[in-house]
Amino acid sequence: MKKKVLMLGNHGFVIYNFRKELIKKLLSEGYEVYISLPKDDDKVPKMISWGCKFIETNVDRRGTNLITDLKLVLFYIKMFREIKPDVALTYTIKPNIYGGIACRLLKVPCLNNITGLGSGFSKGFILKSILTFLYRISLKKSACVFFQNEEDMKILVGKKIVKGIYKLIPGSGVNIEEFRYKEFPKEDPITFLYIGRIMKDKGIDQYLEAAKVIKEKYPNTKFNIVGFVEKTQSYYSELIRDYEEKGYVNYLGYQSDVKPYIEEAHCLIQASHGGEGLSNVLLEAGAMGRALIASNIPGCRETIKEGKNGFIFEAKNTVSLINKLEKFIGLNYQTKKQFGVNSYMRIKDKFDRKQVVEAYIKIIKSL
Repeated sequence: MKKKVLMLGNHGFVIYNFRKELIKKLLSEGYEVYISLPKDDDKVPKMISWGCKFIETNVDRRGTNLITDLKLVLFYIKMFREIKPDVALTYTIKPNIYGGIACRLLKVPCLNNITGLGSGFSKGFILKSILTFLYRISLKKSACVFFQNEEDMKILVGKKIVKGIYKLIPGSGVNIEEFRYKEFPKEDPITFLYIGRIMKDKGIDQYLEAAKVIKEKYPNTKFNIVGFVEKTQSYYSELIRDYEEKGYVNYLGYQSDVKPYIEEAHCLIQASHGGEGLSNVLLEAGAMGRALIASNIPGCRETIKEGKNGFIFEAKNTVSLINKLEKFIGLNYQTKKQFGVNSYMRIKDKFDRKQVVEAYIKIIKSL
């Protein structure tokens, strides 16, 4: 009888983009793989074509409605009873918390992946207290908790929220065969790139403000934006349109394949305010041989060796970001190119996704 693995996520691209190697490995070894996700017309059909069984699940990623969240817990409990999985793998905050609670109630072994504690952990005492309480309930009986950065691990282990087995892994890792090293772009124009959801917590304000200042001072620069505007912060659509009309940025929308845009860029900027597990876009851009500039937060700084493959700036601080952009612009072309080579070497050595897949397979087989 085949062993059943149930994966819980909040979006198709989260599972497809960052877990596909693990899914294919499990399928190749004879496991039945179930994926519990909101429906989409792109990633989910691809995973079904591999042999995954799909359970449509409504996960309100950013909502704080308690009734909606209670419904999610009840849905997970009902689904677990029907599928009877041998192990559940949970990713992102709500599947980790509510899926973890369902696993604990039904005594299903659970492997949680802390893909970042989320911005809620830095937004006031009440919300932080609620999240701490929920994590304490959901993670207490986990078979293993995977952490993507040391700071998150220190917080949850230090507060004795996680008391059992836990392991630090190199984020989601990056598939270095898919994100291959690419020749560094020609010298001009110097092209910067933002990839991610367009929302305040991801640092889009700092990116836009810095683009305006740098573009006016250094006309031979280019600032690209790839990503979708978060529905709850739709006002950014108008702001970006205004910046685009003034020639400060180029908005390229959501792209299912970001590789061509990374290849065009000299440097990727990750201006997040916090709550990252380990930034996938930094891993992907680094693997392709691009310089990196990121805010000095857990989940971003690990990918950068200051002055060797990029720069770190103070989170939420536009002046600090501008300073690091000017430093990069002031480097000669060969040094910029060497930054890209150094990124590639660092990511290849420390953040290969094969390490993550091996860690999961080892724990799953031990259960």
